This record gives sequence, structure tokens and C-alpha cells, in this order.
Amino acid sequence: MGLFIKPPIVAKEQDTGRIIDTVNRCIGLLPRDKLQHVSSIGLSGQMHGVLFWKAKRGCNWSKRDFFTARDTSQLITWQDGRCSSNFLSSLPNPDSHLSMATGFGCATIFWYMTNRPEFLEDFTVAGTIQDYVVSMLCGLDGCVMTPQNAASWGYFNTSTNQWNTDILKGAGFPLGLLPQCVPSGGWAGQTCSDWHGIPAGTPVGAALGDFQCSVYSCMSARTDAVLNISTSAQLTFALPADFKPPDSPQPASSISYVPYFEDSYLAVAASLNGGNVLATFVEMLTSWMKELGVEMSDSCLYEKLINCTLNQETSELSVSPTLLGERHNPLCLGQVTNISPTNLSLGHVTRALCRGVLHNITSMMPAERLQQAGVCRIVGSGSAIARNEVLRQEVEKAFPQPVVYGQNADSAVGVAMVLCDLMREAYIIK
Repeated sequence: MGLFIKPPIVAKEQDTGRIIDTVNRCIGLLPRDKLQHVSSIGLSGQMHGVLFWKAKRGCNWSKRDFFTARDTSQLITWQDGRCSSNFLSSLPNPDSHLSMATGFGCATIFWYMTNRPEFLEDFTVAGTIQDYVVSMLCGLDGCVMTPQNAASWGYFNTSTNQWNTDILKGAGFPLGLLPQCVPSGGWAGQTCSDWHGIPAGTPVGAALGDFQCSVYSCMSARTDAVLNISTSAQLTFALPADFKPPDSPQPASSISYVPYFEDSYLAVAASLNGGNVLATFVEMLTSWMKELGVEMSDSCLYEKLINCTLNQETSELSVSPTLLGERHNPLCLGQVTNISPTNLSLGHVTRALCRGVLHNITSMMPAERLQQAGVCRIVGSGSAIARNEVLRQEVEKAFPQPVVYGQNADSAVGVAMVLCDLMREAYIIK
């Protein structure tokens, strides 16, 4: 007799108030005399997630020159797992080339409609966390959203830059929660109040996606491909200006086409498994050691793992590190194979794990695909690559193209570069 145990619903939420408090602390650390001369404000943040708030009551500006969160929900993040495959298959087909997945904003709203409809009654506006901050800075009653963030929610056609309102209306979706779409790289408004010394009336850009801004910060040529391994992992390159995405979703495809700037697209293999896999491995080891009466910090253990693995250049051990599955194959979980008595050292296991992370992302976007696209070099970036020499070694083995480092992809730098370029273009036009 076989037993099937239904996996638990994995909700992933973050405290909105703590996020905004952290933003205030970070901005407060910057020199106030410099903040007084800020010419514009750009925001980027994690895509896919959704936050709900009440119009005109989403924040409190009473504490000097910054706002705090009020009358908002928790942020339901991109890692939220409450939308099962069965639930997603019950939703109407989108008029979009992008497939739906759990953690996408519209899928989450559908889940609440089905399972907790009373929850939605408390709110009148929705957006990503970065859209929320833009709305509060500008004092907007509603929410504006760029195609970069809208596409990450699902049910958005990037060719027409419009929501699938007819499809959503037919399914009873609360259309009032859909943000107003504005161009990526466009303006949302002006600050409605002084903000940490930044004067009221300062232009604020509509919020952009963290992925696109990270790419913008380090892709110096259209023949570059960017490999970013931080919490998750992405491998991407720019598509020709005349590229048009497919008419319908391709859920089995490991490559997506996401909106970039000026109606262009990026081809991206976006893996759910990157630095988080290595972090889980370290947490597992520290937990085992604690049970055995040995205490060691995660950072100290991570450093020791890297040092012992540098002496283990190869390993026949094979690790498939897809602990979280992948959006195009959610049921493909992690595996360890080819185990023998001679390859069980920490060096072998860590080497195989790092190689597995690279093998997974290159299986999603093979090196041949990059060559066909005219990619001449790989720009490696991200916190996991920066701190892990073993991972860098595996990156260089995985690609025939030369690999360069030192250009850490940073979405905050990227969004600042976007606004500077916009203001430069506006000046030239004048």
C-alpha cells in the first residue's frame, strides 16, 4: 500500500512595516547635505510579489520628513508557494506569452479570491513593494506600474502593454486592484513632501524590476550575457530590437522573454536555485553540528567549505540542486547520484554542489544558444559569485566564452543609471 502525503502550503510573507523602516534607516545614513541636492528618485525591487493597501491611508507622514507604513497587508513575495499546480491549471489562460506561476501577483490575488475573499475586502489598491513606495512618495491615490513589474504579475500583454481585463473580468477578478500601466523608464510623479532632506517636488520614476536594473548596471555591450547568482540565479542576454515574443505561454520552456526598455526584451533563464541552495547546505551542516554539540557560525563554516574545496578540483559525485524545483518543472526536486565511499568528503560534496548550480542554469540556457545569439563574453555577478571562488571556477568551466568579473550587478545602481540616461536625453532634446 502506498501513501501520498500532501505537501504543506508554503506561504512566504514579509513585514511591510519592517521593510519601510529599513528603507528609512538606509536613506537616513546618507549625507543629508547630499540628499538636499538629489535631482530625481528611482526605485527597483523584487518582482512578482504583491502588497495591498488602502487608498489615501497607506502610510503616515506625521514623523518628521519620512513616512511609515499604515493600513497595508504583509508583502506576499515571489517565493510564495500557496498556488499549487492544480490551482494554477484551474485559472483562465492568459493573453500573454508569459506563463503563470505561484508567487505571481495575479495568481496570488486569485488564490485570495478563492480561499479568503474577505481578506481582499479590506484593501483598495495593490502593487509590488516598490510600486507601493512610489505611490507613498508621490501621494498617489492609486498605483502606477511599469510593464517590467506588470509582466511579472501575469495576465499582462507586453505587446499591447495592457492587462487582460476581459479575461480577468470574466473570471470575477477585482479589476480595481490592477495598477495603471506607465512606460518603463517613465515618471510616476513628484515627492509630495520632503523625504529625508530630499525636497518636495523631486521627480520620482515609476518603479522598475530589480532584474532589469541589475542587467542595466553591468551589460556594457549587447554581445554580453549576464550571469547573476545571488539568492537565485539568472542567465540573460539582450534580444534584437525587432524581436517579438510568442503569442501564447510556453510553460515547458526554461527560457522566458521579459520586457526591458524601449519595447525591447531580454531572453532569460531564471532559476529558483542559486545561492539559496548553498545557504541551505551550510544551514544543514551547522544544524547537524549543533546537534552533535559543536557550535560554528554560518559565515565561518562557509569559509572553511570554500578553502577545503579549493583542494578538491574535481569530483565524480553528481548533485542536482533543484531544491525548489523550477517554474517550468516544479516537480523536479534535488538529487544526489554517483555516490561512492571515496567522494563523500566536504570538498567533494561542495565541489559537486557548486558544479550542479552551474549545470542547472546552463541546462536551462545552453552555451550553444548563447553562441547562436552572438554572445561574446559572460559577465559574472552577484553575491554568491563574489564570495565563492569555487563557484567562479565552475563558471569558467561551464562556458566557452571568456568570463569577466568585478562588475557586480546592482539594481540600485542600475535604476540610478536609467534615470541619469533619461534626464540626459531630456536635456539633449531641449
